[in-house]
Amino acid sequence: MKTYPRIAFGGGCHWCTEAVFTSLKGITSVDQGFVASEGEESSFSEAVIVYYNPKAIGLEDLILVHLHTHKSTSDHSMRKKYRSAIYTFDSGDAERATLALQIFQENFKKPLVTKVLPFREFKISDKAFQNYYYKNPYKPFCQTHIAPKLKLLMQKFTDKVDNSKVLDQ
Repeated sequence: MKTYPRIAFGGGCHWCTEAVFTSLKGITSVDQGFVASEGEESSFSEAVIVYYNPKAIGLEDLILVHLHTHKSTSDHSMRKKYRSAIYTFDSGDAERATLALQIFQENFKKPLVTKVLPFREFKISDKAFQNYYYKNPYKPFCQTHIAPKLKLLMQKFTDKVDNSKVLDQ
């Protein structure tokens, strides 16, 4: 079995983040749970690990989608639980992510608060919460919080969306 590169993202609710990345072309799997880094960011925060086929979607594309689908410029009071971060598994990806943030800053009026952090540890979510949106698309939480992100994804990143995965919005 071929292994694919991985990158982890945190920002908002991991149910939302999981649905966004699951909906993209080139994503081979998404693990939803909690990621810890190092130092001040050593506590667990909601996040996903995204496995992707780089021939179908690039790391920079994934980062740009991430920045546009959570509050990447808002340093709100819930940032410990919902850390805005790109967690990298190697120094090469850390350099690419740091450069991407610098380049993509021009797309935002306010400064990005998203950090590039080393991945340290992961705890997977309870099975009942995995793939939450696609198991429960019509629940109020999904309609209120996740469906608008998927609608934005389909409008802003049409060429990156796997239409066979996205439900009618």
